[in-house]
Amino acid sequence: MMAQDMLHKIPVREQEPKVRAANFDEVCLGYNEEEAVQEAARCLGCKKAKCVEGCPVSIDIPSFVAHVKEKEFAKAAEVIAQSSALPAVCGRVCPQESQCEGVCVRGKKGEAVSIGKLERFVADWSREHGVSPTPPSKTNGIKVAVIGAGPAGLTCAGDLARLGYEVTIFEALHEPGGVLTYGIPEFRLPKEKVVQKEIENVRKMGVEIETNVIVGRSVTIDGLMDEEGFSAVFIGSGAGLPRFMGIPGENANGVFSANEFLTRNNLMKAFRDDYDTPIWRGKEVIVVGGGNVAMDAARTALRLGAKTWIVYRRSEAELPARVEEVHHAKEEGVVFELLTNPVEILVDDEANVRGMIVRKMELGEPDASGRRRPVEIPGSDYEITCDTVIMSLGTSPNPLIAGTSKGLDVDKYGCIVADGTGQTSRKGVFAGGDAVTGAATVILAMEAGKAGAKGIHEYLSDR
Repeated sequence: MMAQDMLHKIPVREQEPKVRAANFDEVCLGYNEEEAVQEAARCLGCKKAKCVEGCPVSIDIPSFVAHVKEKEFAKAAEVIAQSSALPAVCGRVCPQESQCEGVCVRGKKGEAVSIGKLERFVADWSREHGVSPTPPSKTNGIKVAVIGAGPAGLTCAGDLARLGYEVTIFEALHEPGGVLTYGIPEFRLPKEKVVQKEIENVRKMGVEIETNVIVGRSVTIDGLMDEEGFSAVFIGSGAGLPRFMGIPGENANGVFSANEFLTRNNLMKAFRDDYDTPIWRGKEVIVVGGGNVAMDAARTALRLGAKTWIVYRRSEAELPARVEEVHHAKEEGVVFELLTNPVEILVDDEANVRGMIVRKMELGEPDASGRRRPVEIPGSDYEITCDTVIMSLGTSPNPLIAGTSKGLDVDKYGCIVADGTGQTSRKGVFAGGDAVTGAATVILAMEAGKAGAKGIHEYLSDR
């Protein structure tokens, strides 16, 4: 029997690019038991584990990986559950390469341990074997409201329930999950098999979820605290207000925000034949942007039958999307027009998109983000023919909650101002995730949810 190669990861199985480009089934198939045990055996079991420091929610990674190595999968799940309410989600969409795996000691001489794939394996194994979290034996009778059933809100609610609080989540949409449900496509994050099951585990902790409740319209924060008896509120309402460029032609038929395009496809299931949700199925689609959302929009349009381009003003090295997502997009046939920026959307006589004028860029000195600033190259304009443009330029928080809550401070971008514990300018009101930072990652929203739960517990304990 050959000795295992400890320097390289156990390869993870995936659908073939040509096959998956025509369906919405999950691309990555994950590890089976044998593969997971072999990959876990690569972990060095560091006593001062840098991977834990690199994890925003501080999962005891060496411990859960050690249990996987010994085929103690239920014990591995118990370790993860102490820190994360959404392990099957994080194992799929968390940018481990820049966090836990990015500081893995094994990666200094060889490849880092596939921590994310192991977390996913444990979560999937738990779901398939009926393993669920243990709810608290009793509650303390103190009510806490959470606004938004996305990753920040679900995490905050789960942690508070574990501490004995009576938690109710108020969700504006008809399905909980936030960006996990409306933003991330089925081929990256299955909704029924993964997202709904993780949410059900949060419910099993005693958390109530009320959908179709728009805070700021259906009810206000003042109403929740003064009339409904909630002692504290956590705002985890995300950032769902899309940004546009303000270039000529942007109001044409066939121009969409990535937010709307993905919501129709993911939440409203427009890709399925048994749903009647209308969606614009372009034949030649340009997606403007370079983040994970842009990759999701481009890969979704491709699966709906379009020839698809990514137009991004910086180089590939500056793409904010995960390397894995860029790799998958290229494999599937998405064309990348890099160091290129839109100048004008061309419109026909009936106000429909017929193309885009773009301008070549070159990289200059670094800007405030640390990335080299793109500089226009004069006389480099050219035209790309298209019938659809999807803008993926980031999002900001919806101003509804702040606009209906007296004394709740926001910054110049409309983000709620909160400190490291989540405490806002209003006593008893905490906030975290994209509502505070603007659009970021799922795991950073979860980190903020954990901080908010801790902050709320300390606040209520000191009363």
